Amino acid sequence: MLKVEEQTPVQLSSELLAKFDEVKSRYPEGKQKSALLPLLHLVQAEFLWVPTSAMDQVAAYLNIQPIEVYEVATFYTMYFLKPQGKYALEVCRTGPCCLVGAEKILDHLEAKLGVKEGEVTADGLFSFRGVECLAACGFGPVLQISPEYTFYENLTTESVDKLIEDLKNKS
Repeated sequence: MLKVEEQTPVQLSSELLAKFDEVKSRYPEGKQKSALLPLLHLVQAEFLWVPTSAMDQVAAYLNIQPIEVYEVATFYTMYFLKPQGKYALEVCRTGPCCLVGAEKILDHLEAKLGVKEGEVTADGLFSFRGVECLAACGFGPVLQISPEYTFYENLTTESVDKLIEDLKNKS
């Protein structure tokens, strides 16, 4: 399992801050706090998770209190609050997907990747977790890869193996 110090401070790059400026410009003066969710998405795309030090910098950038950022980041499950793999595999685990094998897919991922749910593989490529409804109930079991949000439907252990190999070859 990849060991990453979760409290290591990160520095937002000038490129990322330029993207922040573009997003913030979409909102009227006095309403820039509305940019919070897209800014957190940009942070997550950059670091593959949302470190506390980055949340503090987002708060300073938007001229709001850090707690206002923490409240949002901890409320929405789409934000990762600890390090993830380059490919964060998220498997729907609600009723319809479980009826057609989602739990089998989660067990298979654990065996195939050699890590438990929420852990990161030693090469830093993969992590996985079960999530709530991915809105594809007729095509389950379903998996999405974050942060790109690419969807894969009608999963089998064989299609998951192929997906993992394809992602390894892509990296």
